[in-house]
Order: sequence, then structure tokens, then C-alpha cells
Amino acid sequence: MLDVAEHLYRWIKADQDFAVATVVSVSGSAPRMPGAALAVDADGTAVGSVSGGCVEGAVYEACQDSLRTGRSLVQRFGYSDEDAFAVGLTCGGVIDIVTVPVRRSDPNRRLLASALAGVCADEAVALARVIDGPEPYIGRVLVVRADGSMEGTLDGNAELDRVVAGEARALLDVGRTSTMTVGADGSYCGQPLRLLVEVSAPPPRMIVFGAIDFAAALVRLGKFLGYHVTVCDARPVFATRQRFQEADEVVVDWPHRYLEGTGIDRRTVLCVLTHDAKFDVPLLAHALRLPVAYIGAMGSRRTHEDRVRRLRQAGVTDEELARLRAPIGLDLGARTPEETAVAIAAELVASHRGGSGSPLTGSAARIHKDVAPQ
Repeated sequence: MLDVAEHLYRWIKADQDFAVATVVSVSGSAPRMPGAALAVDADGTAVGSVSGGCVEGAVYEACQDSLRTGRSLVQRFGYSDEDAFAVGLTCGGVIDIVTVPVRRSDPNRRLLASALAGVCADEAVALARVIDGPEPYIGRVLVVRADGSMEGTLDGNAELDRVVAGEARALLDVGRTSTMTVGADGSYCGQPLRLLVEVSAPPPRMIVFGAIDFAAALVRLGKFLGYHVTVCDARPVFATRQRFQEADEVVVDWPHRYLEGTGIDRRTVLCVLTHDAKFDVPLLAHALRLPVAYIGAMGSRRTHEDRVRRLRQAGVTDEELARLRAPIGLDLGARTPEETAVAIAAELVASHRGGSGSPLTGSAARIHKDVAPQ
């Protein structure tokens, strides 16, 4: 639902009825991740996508049925070997989709409007919805924000709300939509409730240290991948807005000092392109102790060997050094700044999605990994 927040918020403000189909779970080579949504209003207008085209027609009809009947439903779509023309995923995956009506009379409409407004304002919001369990719980909604505040209740049980809110905040920390199962009494052994916890968080940060030509290429790819990109360098002649027009921020400061004072989280990626010991060592000595998603450093193998020696002298442990991706990027044979940026971006995606970086040709490994992204 949060995947198409701007459209849905406009419909709510316009007092329109609509239905939303949301991907709940995925296995195999399904094209969209949990949280992807298709919504249809009372006039038949559709926004969003749940499968990239494979089952859109069937899901559109499910939304219209849900609007007419006022009932929610859960559907599973997969590939049928017996009938290749049946409604399903030609890619061979399986997706579960929950479809819910949102009418003007819906008691949860105010809570949904609050969550959607938060997403439109670039706030971190989690929307927990009961999708399976005893009838009185179905459709109950809890809105959770990064500061721990909540709106709504799943049944008036403070312990159940507390447990679900804790799980929702953990998912907010990593920016991931997921399902969870919890007992109706708030324990993990009572009558089970299945919830979809949708998360919308501000774009993850990419901080590029070193205002060089390789950084300019990486900034462009970082923006393409959806990062909020900052370039930091202590040399004002190089760290200029003119040279990095596509960056969200250009900061003139010593890298380690900037990193010590800026906000990071478990989705932040740090790309150190300076390959100069006076910048790299104090920066990496601090960075390798932070809870971030990725730390990579540019430089030749000789440069890296010298860097590791200096970092050990600075007190960095072998366990901390094991987090460092250096030389940065996958082995693509890259030479130009643009090619090198592709190699770094490829490693970021592989790290985030659990990929190996190996060619798919001739491989029997799954294309889409059934692992939670970092």
C-alpha cells in the first residue's frame, strides 16, 4: 500500500473509495518484492504494479470484486506447467497477494491516511495490518513511527501492540517490508495472527569520500539506485557543487570528522575513494566500528596492504577489517571512472541482495535470492 502512497493519499483526500492489492510474500523468480502494490479506484483507474505484467489483469479484477463486496482476500499466483496460458507467473516464481477495500466508511481509513501522509512527507513509517487469523482481528491496523510512537491498536491489547511495534521498528531500521506471525495475546505461542508490516523509509544514504572523477561517476549511479548521495572531501578546490551537480550534498570537511558528526543507519553505504593514508586511516578506523551496510575503499593491492598495516597500528581488529571491501567493487575489468562506478554499484547490489557476482549464464543458482536484504 505504501508503494503507491501519493496516489492513495490523493484518493482519500478526494473522498474516493478504492481497493489495494499488496504483495505479501515472494518465492523463486517473482518480479516484485513484498510491499509492491496495485490500487484501483471506484472509477476503474489503476495505479501501481504487483508483477510487472504477468498477473495484473487478474489482480485488477480482484480489486474491483473487493470494492463491490467489501471483503478482503488473499490469492496465490504461480506458474502452471499443465496450462502455460493460465493466470500465473511465467518467470516460475510464486507470490501471495492480499487485496483489501478502503471505503469511506472504513474505520481504519483515518489511520491509513495518517500513514500515507507520513510517506508523502518523507517520514519513516511502518504500517502493520492483520491479514490472517481470527475474524475479529482481520484488517486491524497499527501505524508505527521511527520514534516509537503508535497510532491505532490491533485489539486493545497493549502487549500485542508493543510486540508488533517493536518488530515494525526493527524493520524500519533496515528499510524492509515483511510479514510476521505473533500470538493474539502478544506472545509467540498463542492463537496466531499473521501481519504484513509495510515499511516506507527515506532513501538510504551513500557517502562518497574523495572528490575525484571516479566519485562524479559513482554519484550518478548512486542516485540512479535510489540513494541520498553526499560527497565529502577536505579540499575545497575539489569539493564543489559545480563538479558534483547531481549529489544531494557536497561537504568540505575532513572525512573522519564529518562521519563522526553525521547521521548514519544500517542502510548507509560508505565509499572511500581518496586512497590517501592521511584521509583513509582515521576515516576507516572509525567507519569499521559503525553499524552500516557497506564499507568499501579504493586503491591498488599495494595501497590496500599499506592501509591494512596502518589500520592495525591504529587498533583496528581483524574482525573489523573483515568488513572492509577493498579494493572496492566487483572484478569487471573496469578502467574508466564510469566502468569503475558500475563495478562498485554491482558490488553494492550483490551485497544488499545476497548475490554472488558470478555470471548467470551456465549457472543453476536462483536469479532472485530468497534471503532478506541487509
